[in-house]
Amino acid sequence: MKKLVHGGDLLSYEEQFDRKPLDFSANINPLGIPKKVLAAAKVSLKDSNVYPDPLCRNLTTAIAVSERLPCSQIICGNGAADLIFRLALAVKPKLALIPVPTFAEYEKALASVDCRTEHHLLTAENGFILTESILPRLTSELDILILCNPNNPTGQTVEPDLLLRIAEICKQNEILLVLDECFNSFLDDSEQHTMKNELNRYLNIFILQAFTKLYAMPGLRLGYGLCADESLMDRLFDVSQSWAVSNVATAAGIAALEQVTYVEKSKKLIQEQRAYLKKQLNGLNCEVIGSHANFIFFHTEEEQLEEKLKEKGILIRSCDNYIGLDNHYDRIAVRRKEDNQILIKALRSIMKKE
Repeated sequence: MKKLVHGGDLLSYEEQFDRKPLDFSANINPLGIPKKVLAAAKVSLKDSNVYPDPLCRNLTTAIAVSERLPCSQIICGNGAADLIFRLALAVKPKLALIPVPTFAEYEKALASVDCRTEHHLLTAENGFILTESILPRLTSELDILILCNPNNPTGQTVEPDLLLRIAEICKQNEILLVLDECFNSFLDDSEQHTMKNELNRYLNIFILQAFTKLYAMPGLRLGYGLCADESLMDRLFDVSQSWAVSNVATAAGIAALEQVTYVEKSKKLIQEQRAYLKKQLNGLNCEVIGSHANFIFFHTEEEQLEEKLKEKGILIRSCDNYIGLDNHYDRIAVRRKEDNQILIKALRSIMKKE
């Protein structure tokens, strides 16, 4: 069987240990899918005997209201990953630049269209933060630049002024700038780190968003893209399957956008528990890095921490298969207080701190 490269692989764990784990490996909202979203999805099952709307008109309208953007700048997909692969197919770039470590699907999608990818290494010395050192690499030879902001797995953000400079250089050199903002909603200052208000100024920007993390609905597969380039949006539609978004996902997405109180409650919980986890990890001599979203990225001298926690019924995300990292780097999701306490107790036992 092929080795899976992402977190959230519960089935493999259950096959190996014959029990369900406490999963810190997938960065999903710990409050779980909102009840009204689940109810809307259940009601929509009665419409399973008809095809979904290929244009996703009702969902697009709801997103437009939420994002305060015109419908023409929105395209829906079967998760953000679907749109990443569609972008590769629609643009067919020859040369891409990706700062690493980062999400693996970007390079996988680019490879599917024989695009050559170069890496810009983010270093531990700079806290894995993107710096001005990337600017000289933004030449007219480049077709596409992909930035994850905040980045996965580090949780670091791109400084807003630098991001604007990058966008301007990319515009001048006709480089498509893809910004993955799927974790933006978990930032304390999320509005300071989105480029959605700059779309009309930069037609070369494409922003990825998803319902997966914030609304805890990865199994429903629902994401969307934002862009003011009508030609690119048309090409993305043309290379898509005709019914990319199911009736169930559509209903769930529309209901999710109405859950304002849920989102506020989620952000408050993430803020509190993120601070708790950072403090506890620092107390265990772990180096917490970045971690401004709903997950914690840290370095430890402990060997094979992922495997040791598996034995205790806990899944975390070892970062050893990220470019530029090794098995001393790990990522954990921010979960509810009681779950986080279980994790910290297990870590203390492993690290002989109690």
